[in-house]
Amino acid sequence: MQPQAMKLTAELVRRVHRNVVDSGPQDGMTHLTEDDHKLIASQLLAEHPPGTDIWLFAYGSLIWKPEFPHVEEKLATAKGWQRSFCIRIERWRGTVDVPGLMMALDRGDECRGIALRLAGATVAESIGKLVRRELIFNPPSQLPRWITVETDDGPLRAVAIVSNPEGPIYAGHLPIETVADTLSRACGHWGSGAEYLLNTVSNLEERGIRDNFLWQLQEMVADRIAAN
Repeated sequence: MQPQAMKLTAELVRRVHRNVVDSGPQDGMTHLTEDDHKLIASQLLAEHPPGTDIWLFAYGSLIWKPEFPHVEEKLATAKGWQRSFCIRIERWRGTVDVPGLMMALDRGDECRGIALRLAGATVAESIGKLVRRELIFNPPSQLPRWITVETDDGPLRAVAIVSNPEGPIYAGHLPIETVADTLSRACGHWGSGAEYLLNTVSNLEERGIRDNFLWQLQEMVADRIAAN
C-alpha cells in the first residue's frame, strides 16, 4: 500500500510566503545576554561528564535544521511530553500584525522523535549554539533540561527543549482550530508557519513517524490556505 500523501504541499506553502523585513528585537521585552546564555549552557553541562558524547532529543526543526553536527540518530519516545504549538511569536515566522506559533515540548502524553548523538569534542560548542538559538527572552519561554527517552536499545538520558509556562510568550494549550488558523496565515523573515509545519511533518514521515496531531493539523492548514 502506498503511504498516504500529505495534503499540505510546497505549492500551498508558497501562497503564504511574503517578503518580510526583520523588525528586530521586540519592544518591551527583556532579552537574554551572552552571559545569560553561557550560564544556562554551563549549568546544563555541569550535569554531564566532560568530554563525553551527549544525546539531544529532536522533535521539530532540530530534525531538519540542526545547525550543528551529530554522529548518530535513533528513533526515540519522550513519555509525559507532547508537541505543542504553544509559543507565540511576533518575529521569525510571524509579525506583530500577524503573530505566529512555534512548537515546544509541553506536558502531555508522549512524543516520538529523534535522538541525536553529539560527539564529546563538539558538545560544549553545540549546546552553546542550541541555547542561543532557542532561548531569546528573559525569562525564557523554553528551557533546556535533561529527560529520559525510550529507544529500541533502551532508555537514554537526553537534552530537550521544553516549554516554560512562566515565559512571556508561552501561549498554553490552544485549540487545534486556532493553531491551524494561525499557521495558515503567519509569515516572518524566516518563512511561514505553514513551511515550518510542512518541513516537520515530512521529515517525521521520512523516518516512519506519524504524529496524528500534526497530520490532522497539516490537513486543516492545507484546507485553509486553499480556501483563501
